[in-house]
Amino acid sequence: MTPAAVLRLVAGTCAALLVLASCGSSDQTTIVGKASATNKLTIAVSFDQPGMSVRRLDNSYKGFDIDVAKYVANELGVSETNIVWKEAQTGSRETLLTTGEVDMVVSTYSITEKRKELVDFVGPYFVAGQDLLVRMNESRIEGPKSLNSTLRLCSTAGSTSAAYVRDQFAKDVRMVEYAKFSDCVTALLADNVDAVTTDDVLLAGYAAQNPELLRVVGDPFSKEEYGIGIHRNDPSSKAKIVAAVRKMIDSGAWRKSLEDNIGSSGYKIPEPPQLKD
Repeated sequence: MTPAAVLRLVAGTCAALLVLASCGSSDQTTIVGKASATNKLTIAVSFDQPGMSVRRLDNSYKGFDIDVAKYVANELGVSETNIVWKEAQTGSRETLLTTGEVDMVVSTYSITEKRKELVDFVGPYFVAGQDLLVRMNESRIEGPKSLNSTLRLCSTAGSTSAAYVRDQFAKDVRMVEYAKFSDCVTALLADNVDAVTTDDVLLAGYAAQNPELLRVVGDPFSKEEYGIGIHRNDPSSKAKIVAAVRKMIDSGAWRKSLEDNIGSSGYKIPEPPQLKD
């Protein structure tokens, strides 16, 4: 083989290796690869959780979870305008991830062992406590142990909140389920249920919208660790998302977002949680 032929062979081999490396770095089966290749991400969020995640009348999105999603996307190279938002209802979040409809779920998504059998998490990026929302003049309910078979407790289908109350405190309470927590709040205002249960930070947002009609009981009785839901078996993307959330916390953007979105509700903003790698 002549020297020129050897050089052509080496050049061709190097080019092939560069192509393979390029393909590997933009593997669209990973979050990072998709972000790099398309400059787009599909992120599932709630549309009706004041302070955390709401879709407004002008189709813009606001809340702490929205800010977390935007920050992470930006760190992965995807601008806010290139995020495709999709609604995450409580009972559909695992399905959205396992079917590939979305790349991430940022939706007050509590990390549980059962859910980890299907999806992976980055977090916790926030820790809440479960509580009860009641009408302002409600005198029968002072906490979960006050609930009984004469009272109607509302939560969403697929939520861990209602099951926890029933299993730990009030097995005879009458359960009422709706697709969205905002439906539960509407039912509470209409006297169709007696209490709504979910995380205290969400309930504070609803109470702030109706300060003369609703109140949070103020007796948290669980620990809810919120995680960013992602596909399983994507360790490189997970590491980059962990780094992004850690940067948001360390930079002060995490606390500022909470102050901007839920500070007016009177909710006491906690210290940042310890992220798990």
